[in-house]
Amino acid sequence: MKQQQSLIGTWVTRDGYIRQELLPGGRYHKQKVRGGELLNFTGNYTLRGNRIRYTDDNGHEVSADYLNGMLYCKGYVFYKDEPSYSMVRRTQEEAIML
Repeated sequence: MKQQQSLIGTWVTRDGYIRQELLPGGRYHKQKVRGGELLNFTGNYTLRGNRIRYTDDNGHEVSADYLNGMLYCKGYVFYKDEPSYSMVRRTQEEAIML
């Protein structure tokens, strides 16, 4: 339970192009910038040990590992986002879309 609480929040790749918010209750929202387009995904996640299993609302499944305070998924490393950085990154992403 304590480990799941530490996962709740926003996670972002170092370049800021992929963000995911893990919500209480096992839901997630992911945003990805691809070719200048902002893509949104939602779904459910479950935690077993250090393994997170994501299932998006279309049924696509993927796993991630939670190790040393970071998420590792499909070759990407996600870092826990700081609230002040989050606002800056969102502003930059919105500027890219204009």
